[in-house]
Amino acid sequence: MQEIRIDEVQNIEIGNAQDQAAGTGCTVILCRRGAPAGLDVRGGGPASRESELLKPVAAAEAIHAVLLSGGSAFGLDAAGGVMRYLEERDVGFDVGVTKVPLVCASCLFDLAVGDGRVRPDADMGYRACQAAEQSEYRDGCYGAGTGATVGKFRGAQRCMKSGIGSYAVQIGDLQVGAIVAVNALGDIYDWRTGRQVAGLLQPDHSGLCCTEEEMYQSYTVVRNKFVGNTTIGAILTNARFNKTELNKIASMAHNGYARSIRPLHTTADGDSIYALSTGDVEADLDMVGTLGARVMSEAILSAVRSATSGYGFPALRDLPWSHS
Repeated sequence: MQEIRIDEVQNIEIGNAQDQAAGTGCTVILCRRGAPAGLDVRGGGPASRESELLKPVAAAEAIHAVLLSGGSAFGLDAAGGVMRYLEERDVGFDVGVTKVPLVCASCLFDLAVGDGRVRPDADMGYRACQAAEQSEYRDGCYGAGTGATVGKFRGAQRCMKSGIGSYAVQIGDLQVGAIVAVNALGDIYDWRTGRQVAGLLQPDHSGLCCTEEEMYQSYTVVRNKFVGNTTIGAILTNARFNKTELNKIASMAHNGYARSIRPLHTTADGDSIYALSTGDVEADLDMVGTLGARVMSEAILSAVRSATSGYGFPALRDLPWSHS
């Protein structure tokens, strides 16, 4: 098994665009030739666009882009810029008078970071496509990860900065990778050791607390769990699958979330995973789904390890005890 860059997966382009001052951004995954795709949504508060296209009974057999965005539901506007970019390049579903790009999108909540009045819009979505064209993708506090944070059960004063992360591998001709913007209510764990690595901070920031244990201290109804969260990501593979099979792979990839994020899939999260087939390699579905969960867990670790402190939130790399 050889580690590769996420943008080395065949027939995809990935780009970030962001407003660092405002603390928000978006990340686009372009599939110009079209890619079958699936989606599994398990969080209680998703913000999404064109999700119905990915159901097995829908007619569309392929889509042309997935957009991961900040801005809560406002960030769905950024998909318009992705459509404009692709239409200008004659990419989309042919309807005679034009080609309609099929763009799916999911958003996370970052309005409480930076300037909540600024959200990803069509212009930012277009710029993310231009960045993808130039292979300008980076892990960390970029794109959809610009305003991402984790460990928010006790509010903004005790959470940590997160970002967007990726991880991909190649086995023979098969490529499987994950990209994920980690903006969880819960804590982040190293899936290999089970050790908590990020999340809810002690009141004095001297170490970490366990969000699950904090939750168990009271069953009083909490109406506002830091307003909203959401971890959104995608599995990318050059294996050939149809969208029914890709819905299953997306479902299996949630095991990667479960190994790495606790608690998960709460009413305050909109946790979603896409799966896209970008090639024609023959591969076993169960093997790819299992590997998808593994690379997703690694991508989650990448998101918190590559993040930098900002907007008053400390990042893992800048906390002294994290190096011990």
